[in-house]
Amino acid sequence: MATFSPPIRQMNPYLPFGDHRSGPFYGRDILSVGQFSRQDLDYIFGVAHEMREMVERVGTFDLLKGKILANLFYEPSTRTSSSFTSAMERLGGSVIPINEVRYSSVSKGESLPDTVRTLECYVDVIVLRHPEVGASAMAARYARKPIINAGDGVGEHPTQALLDLFTILAELRQVDGLTVTMLGDLKYGRTVHSLARLLSLYQVRLNYVSPDLLRMPREIIDELGQKSVAQAEFTSLDEALPESDVLYVTRVQKERFEDEALYESVKGAFVITPETLTKAKDEMIVMHPLPRVGEISLEVDDDPRAAYFRQMEYGLYVRMALLALVLGKA
Repeated sequence: MATFSPPIRQMNPYLPFGDHRSGPFYGRDILSVGQFSRQDLDYIFGVAHEMREMVERVGTFDLLKGKILANLFYEPSTRTSSSFTSAMERLGGSVIPINEVRYSSVSKGESLPDTVRTLECYVDVIVLRHPEVGASAMAARYARKPIINAGDGVGEHPTQALLDLFTILAELRQVDGLTVTMLGDLKYGRTVHSLARLLSLYQVRLNYVSPDLLRMPREIIDELGQKSVAQAEFTSLDEALPESDVLYVTRVQKERFEDEALYESVKGAFVITPETLTKAKDEMIVMHPLPRVGEISLEVDDDPRAAYFRQMEYGLYVRMALLALVLGKA
């Protein structure tokens, strides 16, 4: 596996962390990938690299001792919720998990602004997942403490996009010049929406492979086209795969379909198997935000190009970096 070095400078993981309340992310919300420049990404990934070094060296440390995170999830989550919990606890902080909102005051009709205003009386930062596009931005308008968007409907998932990009850097050591092929549910998949926008900061080629019903939204294609990003759409993987450096696979999300018959018609449109990968580059990586529901066979897990579980680990370091940065401790 490639060893990732920070793109701006080689940082010394043994230097002590401290207060950096004048830092570029102190007190800021993390709401959209549109708020980041390439310089911002270099900074975040440099800190994430330091976090990785520290975890490998000592496991946990007291950088955020005394700080409290609220995980406020209006939608089910295993990976994102657990990742933020692990990130906060490895940094020495504490977590208030709110993963079953149907049992909380929300089920009694409490508004999102009131919920956020209440929670910030007890915590220092709030991670929010919500089924409605724009919910995190609305919460941020009412909150005094930082809000981190952990996914809002079919809109964005900025921390997932950051960990995805960090994965590409860690595995392939570069982003410029790569061809990234996104496969599966590109219509409802907020992970590919955010990643495509983040990749527009680099010199890349994006391939979109999906059933007609699940094509990448036209507004995203047009937005990236205005930035002169090379893009191509396919209904078959065969043409796009041989030139791909990254194959980003997504599941067809049953929960986004009102008509189950439509879901059934597209759910098995693409399945990645060892035979599929015989047509791919030796140095290509396969990514997936997980969970998978059959679109990548279990046999692929043994292929060294299968990066999706390493991707989950990289996410821990990125989320540790974000928490430290918005709380002024990185």
